[in-house]
Amino acid sequence: MSAGTRAARIRSDLGHPVIDADGHIIETAPVFLPFFEDFVRDIAGGDMAKRFREKGGMDFDEMVLRPWSNLSWEDRRNSWATRPSWWSLPAANSVDRATSHLPGLMHRRLDDLGIDFAVLYGSRTLTTTAIKDDEVRQVACRALNAFNAEVYAPYADRMTPAAHIPMNTPGEALAELEHAVGELGLKAIMINGLVHRPIGESEGEAQDPRLPNWGSGSGERIDCLGLDSAYDYDPFWQRCLELRVVPASHTPGMGWGSRRSVSNYMSNHLGSFAASMEAQCRSLFMGGVTHRFPELAFGLLEGGVSWACQLYADIVSHWEKRNRETIHHLDPARIDTDEMLRLFAEYADAHFHADVPGLEEAFTKLEPEPPFTDEWEPCGIETKQDVHDRFVPSFYFGCEADDPGVAWAFNTKANPLGAKLNAMFSSDMGHWDVPDMTGILAEAFELVEKELLTSDDFSEFVYGNPVRFYTRLNPDFFKGTRVESDVDALLERG
Repeated sequence: MSAGTRAARIRSDLGHPVIDADGHIIETAPVFLPFFEDFVRDIAGGDMAKRFREKGGMDFDEMVLRPWSNLSWEDRRNSWATRPSWWSLPAANSVDRATSHLPGLMHRRLDDLGIDFAVLYGSRTLTTTAIKDDEVRQVACRALNAFNAEVYAPYADRMTPAAHIPMNTPGEALAELEHAVGELGLKAIMINGLVHRPIGESEGEAQDPRLPNWGSGSGERIDCLGLDSAYDYDPFWQRCLELRVVPASHTPGMGWGSRRSVSNYMSNHLGSFAASMEAQCRSLFMGGVTHRFPELAFGLLEGGVSWACQLYADIVSHWEKRNRETIHHLDPARIDTDEMLRLFAEYADAHFHADVPGLEEAFTKLEPEPPFTDEWEPCGIETKQDVHDRFVPSFYFGCEADDPGVAWAFNTKANPLGAKLNAMFSSDMGHWDVPDMTGILAEAFELVEKELLTSDDFSEFVYGNPVRFYTRLNPDFFKGTRVESDVDALLERG
């Protein structure tokens, strides 16, 4: 263990490993593309490589940034083209930039970063699972997973790449899950937790013109794979259980809702991952996925945990006010019309009096009967404790080093039923918000120095929770790694 950096000294003083739940690879196009093109020629013919390049390939600049840059300001406003990210990778710190490109260099530097083991996700290829061409998307994910499995295999004692699993349909998701985990042996997976689907084209979801338009007006809806999904994803969740792999989502929320500025990337980026993670978490919970698959866990990365604390508290509060018993306090049929009219007469003034035309009808004309009154039935919620049991153990939240909201996750006085939410240390190294990789762990440790977290809470943040997430279904996840014996001891303690 290196002792040359403050991060290394913090790690040494902790006395236990530090697990990075979400580090980042920076893909190197001149290295990857020849491999990809050879791979796709073997499985799909040479035309597929050409189609991939036409879609922008794996390069975010070619796929997203350059098309936006080629538009005039007038065209951007006329089409409301969302301002994408720019200058999104480290530049001034060449060693850090090279570290995310070169697995050998990252392997060598992890001690200086105070990190024992890192689970690595893509950067330029995060959009691969969202390529609109069905065939290109599936072949691209397959090629990318094959490449990463080969490139990172020599460094498996300290790092592992996450496989890209496209989720547009359960069929394609299952096919790549089988390939990436079953054949390649990858043990971490990244799903696109949100799928943009056209309204009314293939699912019979055309908006009724009599209803208000509360959507974005884009002709799309966001399918979050749980509540009201276009497909039944239960076979995929079941196969995750059987293959002993937990799904993590890394899907941004830019380009929909209010994050569609044509000029300002910062405005679009602020809270974007939190918004998308909240949408997916809420959909999985309200759709009953965590009820049907209590053994499974879902990783929701890069959005922090503050939104989850709020969502959890809101779910508890909403259930208390609108569960299948208390909802009847809101039944319009329970209005005592005679009492209402008497009170209007007693407290009449120039504006409010019992002789207002239509007043009695306003209280006696009931709303249409809802098709059902228990909206919590899919979740299996019978008591307030059930909310805790369906939510808290099922979700893990990737939090970056500069996120003070981590303290909320561990605040049992603030969280209903004394809950601690599963916040996980996530370096985000390789991205623009990490100017110095050696400062990541030290910045996170400020939560202890400022007495926002106890030492035990910090240990859960950087070690216990990442371990429990990745070993949730696979106790052998860290077998053969530098931290194997430490993890075994932790799991034995429970």
